[in-house]
Parts: sequence; C-alpha cells; structure tokens
Amino acid sequence: MYNIGMAINVKELRIVFMGTPEISAGLLRTLLDNKYNIVAVIAQPDKPVGRKGILQKVPTKVVAEEFNVPVYQPVKIRKDYEFLEEINPDLILTFAYGQIVPEGVLNIPKYGCLNFHGSLLPKYRGAAPIQFSLINNEKVTGVTLMEMIKEMDAGKMYASKEVVIEDSDNSTSLFKKIETASCELALEKLQDYIDGKLPGEEQDVSKVTFCPTIKPEEEKINLDLSAKEIWGWIRALSDEPGAFLYLNNLKIKIFKALLIDDNSTGQPGEIIKADKSGFVFQTKCGCISILELQKEGKSRMDYKSFLNGNQGLLGKKFN
Repeated sequence: MYNIGMAINVKELRIVFMGTPEISAGLLRTLLDNKYNIVAVIAQPDKPVGRKGILQKVPTKVVAEEFNVPVYQPVKIRKDYEFLEEINPDLILTFAYGQIVPEGVLNIPKYGCLNFHGSLLPKYRGAAPIQFSLINNEKVTGVTLMEMIKEMDAGKMYASKEVVIEDSDNSTSLFKKIETASCELALEKLQDYIDGKLPGEEQDVSKVTFCPTIKPEEEKINLDLSAKEIWGWIRALSDEPGAFLYLNNLKIKIFKALLIDDNSTGQPGEIIKADKSGFVFQTKCGCISILELQKEGKSRMDYKSFLNGNQGLLGKKFN
C-alpha cells in the first residue's frame, strides 16, 4: 500500500489506464466522465477486421480519443515502456489489457499499479475468469481490485464486488455485469486506497484456481461431457465466438440452450426431438434443448426457423 500521509484527491493524480476491449472501455469512460485525471491510455495494437482486413481501433482507443487522451499501443510492453517514465504517472490502473505487465512498469508509479480482475480472487486467476465462471456453472462471481505484482494475479486484494450469475446469463451479459461492477468498485474504493484505508489482504494460496485462454479447438462441443457441462460451455462462448457441433458435415453454432434433466437412452449427440415443441439432443448425462443457433453460411435464428428449413433430423447425430 502506498500512502504519503496527507489528504490527496485521487482525481488529481496522474493516472495511466491500461486496457483494450469493450469491458475496459466501459471503465475508462466512467473514470473520464467522473473527471479522473487520465493522462494516457495504453492498449493493444489495432487489428485488421473482416475479410477486407480493415484496421479497426480497439475500444479503449475510441474512448480515449473522444476525450483527447493520448494513446500508446506498444506491440510488446515488456520491451517498450520507456515512454511511461516520461509520462511519470502517480498511479496505473489496468483492466483486461491483454499483455503481462513487466516489473519495470510496476515500479514506476509512486502509488503503485492496481488491476481490476474479473473474478473473486483467489478463484480464477488467469486470462478467462468470466468465461470459466460460466463453464463451471457458478452462481456468483465478481470483480476484485488488486495489487499488481510480478506474479500474475497474485497480489493483495484491496476490495471486491460480487455479481450474481443468472441461468439466463451468457458471456456477453456477464461481461457487461462485470463492467458495471468494476465501475462501481472504482468510484467507491480508489479514494480509500489512496487514503490508506485499504490495507489489503493476501490471497489464500490453498484456494487459488487458474483459468487459461480458451483455445479455438475448445469451441467445438465435447460430447463426452454431461449436459450441464456442455450448457456451461455454450453460455461461456456466446455470443462470441459461439460453441459448435457438426450436423451433416456442416458447422452448427449453438448460442442459446436449456439444460434438461432427462435420462433418455439415446447416444451422445443424437437428436431425440426435432419439432415445434423443441430441438433436443442427448448427452452422456441429460439433454440439451437448443433455442438459438446458426447453420454454416446462414444467419443466427431460433430453433423453429431452423427446423422449418431442415426436415428429417430426428435420430440423426451431432458430432
């Protein structure tokens, strides 16, 4: 904890914000709207999007430019951070930046570096905490305001805010909930941190769990899993990039589904219902009722629209 023993308004500090995607852009906008002195934003480089490869600005850059805040986008922050010494920040805030922040950066600001992490630490350290809370069918998750140290997500915890996960939540909706919680946490606790009112709590290493980046090959649904596990993956991968299976050699992305506790005797992947009352396939334990899906080369649609154009599926198998 950093405190020099005198009253300082956190909004007067020189703050560098490090973040890249939409979820961090929401926090950045909240800080700027509330007159925090964001002197620079550091984000991942812009990337080409679509078939034409048009370069698209990352979300935090869009917000920063709207408020006339300088943006830096080093390809590798561990090799290129000398500019930060010239900026001379008092505090660095990070949220979903996308690169490991080197120790040299952590040592620059006198009030240290704080990270907003999308889980209730020490659970779900790593790259995909929001998705894994859905994969594992958690009922509660949250965001933790934590100290950044050399070891990833291992610093002291200063404050946290819980978020309830509803059965209707998917990755898109849960990211939005975490974004809202991070904004509330920042406005409620950053001043307390600067005032030295948050001593910080060491993480219980016996309770640490890790969640890696989800690989492209994991987007294909594993039919060796139970219905509950498959349902978790469907929610975690929706709305983007979408969990999928193959049917008649065509990729079928499943965006929304219901979990059905049914001990049918069908084979894993076998379609046991395909009519107006439902589109259901068997798993090793339980069934999945598909509500929204997308056939390769087509638009996303509800199951009834899909079945209208795809007859005779009863008894066929997803693979």
